[in-house]
Amino acid sequence: MSRLLSTLAIIWRLARPYFFSEDRWAGRVLLGTVIAIELSVVAINVMLNQWNNRFYNALQERNWDAFIYELGFFCVLAAIYIALAVYQLYLNQWLQIRWRRWMTQHYLDHWLAAANHYRMQLLGDAADNPDQRIAEDINMFIDRTLTISVGLLSAIVTLVSFVVILWTLSAAAPLHLFGASFTIPGYLVWAALLYAAVGTTLTHLIGWPLVSLNFRQQRFEADFRFNLVRVRENSEQIALLGGEPAERERLLDRFGYVVGNFMQIMQRTKKLTFLTSGYTQISIVFPFIVISPAYFAGAVQLGGLMQTASAFTSVQTALSFFVNAYRSLAEWRAVIARLDGFNIAAERARAAATAPQAIAVSTREGRDRVEIDDLLVRLPQGTPLVAAADIAIAAGERVLLTGPSGSGKSTLFRAIAGTWPFGAGTIRVPKGAKLMALPQRPYFPIGTLTAAVTYPAEPGTFGAEALSEVITAVGLPALAGRITEEAHWNRMLSLGEQQRLGIARAILQAPDYLFLDEATASLDEAAEAALYRLLNARLKRTTIVSIGHRSTLAAFHRRGLVLERDGELSRLREAALAPAAE
Repeated sequence: MSRLLSTLAIIWRLARPYFFSEDRWAGRVLLGTVIAIELSVVAINVMLNQWNNRFYNALQERNWDAFIYELGFFCVLAAIYIALAVYQLYLNQWLQIRWRRWMTQHYLDHWLAAANHYRMQLLGDAADNPDQRIAEDINMFIDRTLTISVGLLSAIVTLVSFVVILWTLSAAAPLHLFGASFTIPGYLVWAALLYAAVGTTLTHLIGWPLVSLNFRQQRFEADFRFNLVRVRENSEQIALLGGEPAERERLLDRFGYVVGNFMQIMQRTKKLTFLTSGYTQISIVFPFIVISPAYFAGAVQLGGLMQTASAFTSVQTALSFFVNAYRSLAEWRAVIARLDGFNIAAERARAAATAPQAIAVSTREGRDRVEIDDLLVRLPQGTPLVAAADIAIAAGERVLLTGPSGSGKSTLFRAIAGTWPFGAGTIRVPKGAKLMALPQRPYFPIGTLTAAVTYPAEPGTFGAEALSEVITAVGLPALAGRITEEAHWNRMLSLGEQQRLGIARAILQAPDYLFLDEATASLDEAAEAALYRLLNARLKRTTIVSIGHRSTLAAFHRRGLVLERDGELSRLREAALAPAAE
């Protein structure tokens, strides 16, 4: 019961926001209409149950006029039923797509807000494969929620409606056994209840492991798909290293988890299907077995027999809702757990950025410099990595940051950019200042070259002539005429070409503070020097802080900072550099 209440609370947390959002009235109207149609269908079933009595009595009595009238009545009910079924499906799908659109936007906002996606990745695997949770789990959650909740409501209303009918019929057709009549109030209701209780209990005992199995199956499927995408994205390096056999074995190993878990689902589903199929088949004749003694004793006519059997079946089906929907319930429970896990991981990552012990990145008016005070950068697990005290980087400076590999240079950049909250201390940046960091491997969205170079600016921010000119200036004249071409640029271009386009992006954006994290490391020294001269010429007012290992970079910077190891901790201090080139 506690698990049930906990699950219901999670469902409420997941479903409630949409019905109180800006799209709430459309959602509420659609949901209300779907429910109203479902209740109308139940009403038609009640009318059909009464029709059974009249129709089969007309057959038994060979009453032609009554027979024709009941056929016409049935046609009217059938036409109404068909119209209701069509529009219930249509409106249900309309509600699903509106609800899914809102939830997808909502989850994307939480995932992508203020580098939250990056912190979620750093904090571990609590929400593995967020792409699957947003793309598939939301869709499945909405579909299962509507199907199961509306089905449950229908079962409850059907049960209430037909229990009254079945109770009345129990009095009209008392139980006959071995030639004797027994008056048991509502015995047909108790028989249906007992039959459904036995079936539900056995179904749960056999089928409950499907919840965890379905959860794991979704995870293994997503992991396998993710690794396939990684092979596609890194196909060049795999081909150059001859890594195809290794990748094949690794992918088959991942797929082995998919197959192994699915085999367990198959075994469990086989057992469950034996039970549910047998339960369904027996339920066809069970009501006739219960009521037939009264019929053969002459207590009821054929119409009464058919009406009782129909009502009994309706009550038994309503009571057997969990038996019939168990597999969907198992999948639904797994999806609920995955979406709840995503929300918990997103909230945890958001809390990490605002925790009292987190690095505070603040803005200050009237100070044209970045200030670092008593900074201690930690790894997500809490291990100290970088310490820096009383460091200021003034506007327009050219600073070179050096240090051994693994000393925390890139992590220090992330902390200044506000994406790495783990640690303590304060980083102050001028109010309104625009910071930009270029990593060693730039990211380019799939699309036109214009969109790739100007990212993340809005389309149309820069003119075609300006784009062609800056692409030529960074040493890629062959691409200057291809700015409208669409491609996967990270895959098409070499890393050196990508780094040139990254510099073009920085020149176009003209940030106040530019952090270059080995952003020219794949270029030869001459090309790297040419790009730094271009940056110095085009971005005269921009503060440039570079991470690099080449000694030739010193000529393009006026100030040096170095991270020196002190055990596991790296400390930031000033370092002398040669005069900068003009």
